[in-house]
Amino acid sequence: MDQWLRNTNVVKIVALMIGILLWAVVRADNGTVTSSNGFELIDQQIGNVSITPKYDSAKFYIESIQPAQVTVTLSGRDSALKKAVNNGNFSVELDLTSAQKGEHVLPLKPIGFPSNVTVSVTPSNVKVVIEEKSNKSMPVTVNVTGIPGVGLKAGQPVVKPKQVTVSVPSSKYELVDSVRADVNVEKATSAVTKKATLEAYDKDGQVIEEATISPNVVDVEVPITSPFTLVPLQIKLVGQPPRGYAVAEVRQSTDKVTVYGPQSLLDRMEFYEGPQADLSDLKQDVELTLAIPLRNQVKQLEPDEVKVQVTIVPSVTKTLEAIPLSFVGQNDGFETKVVLPESGQLNLTVEGAPALLEKLKPQDVQAILDVSNLPPGRHEVSVTWNLPTFVKKELPQDFKATVEISAKQVKPSTEPAATP
Repeated sequence: MDQWLRNTNVVKIVALMIGILLWAVVRADNGTVTSSNGFELIDQQIGNVSITPKYDSAKFYIESIQPAQVTVTLSGRDSALKKAVNNGNFSVELDLTSAQKGEHVLPLKPIGFPSNVTVSVTPSNVKVVIEEKSNKSMPVTVNVTGIPGVGLKAGQPVVKPKQVTVSVPSSKYELVDSVRADVNVEKATSAVTKKATLEAYDKDGQVIEEATISPNVVDVEVPITSPFTLVPLQIKLVGQPPRGYAVAEVRQSTDKVTVYGPQSLLDRMEFYEGPQADLSDLKQDVELTLAIPLRNQVKQLEPDEVKVQVTIVPSVTKTLEAIPLSFVGQNDGFETKVVLPESGQLNLTVEGAPALLEKLKPQDVQAILDVSNLPPGRHEVSVTWNLPTFVKKELPQDFKATVEISAKQVKPSTEPAATP
């Protein structure tokens, strides 16, 4: 025995056998593989890893990636694997920078893993379908929901910007019907202001999920006001220029006004009575700025003032002949006729702007006799003239007419008597 131990070859053989036994024990206990330099290597799998496509999102749309998730297998030292997993800055990239629209089968590339870790991806290739994008400029519409406070009304929304760009796959381009922001004004008593997210809709009101909108958030303001209506604005003209001058034209900056007030008042309103424009003593053109007054229960007016431009010109005269006399207030039970003048007609000299009088005819003027409540007999009645706007009667011209009022004659019946 001592001789064997003194033999160096025997000692080497025994040492080799002990080394093999130790290797077997470590292999059975830890399940590791010892490399040639003595480091232990292990494998670790990470499932359900999403694929990160690399592409021009402004130009292309990815319709599908199959499969959408893959399995990543890592090999390396335990400490290296733990560091790689805990760091989390890794991904599986699908490079589409050189791909065009259509269907492709392309390889995957692991990104962000340490250099001392071996990485494999299963499956290593995926099928991807790429579609081109189209841009469409669309106006923004605001969908106002809810009911404001009692007696109030939501006005016209104001949105900034008014126009946005919608990017959709080319196959969806014709489906884009509107771009909308929703704003709720429930029980609001003042203007509602908010930043609203936009959605693209088709003509059936369904959201187009594939659409991207730039910008996708807009500023919206919904005014909350009293009920309102838009009606004609009537300006009352009073006075006349002095003799020798006439009004050729009157223009106002707006002929309509928005009236805010109780709905019961607005329902009955046909026009709004504005301010008075005094034309007295005008000898030259003038522009009047007049405030529009609030009347009755009106709370607000838009606009609240009006500019009136009056054009003054030297006047001319014209005589209108054979203007027939007409009656007002005539009793149906009496017969009324003009006795003087016998023709029942009058001539009248009028004054006005040349352009107006050139077109003026006798039938444009009314000579009126008011016989209201006059008893039977003869009466002298003053003539009242109804003249077109901006046409005045030349002075002095005072006309009177004599009328005769008598009971109507009852004509005898010409029908034969009934046979008994």
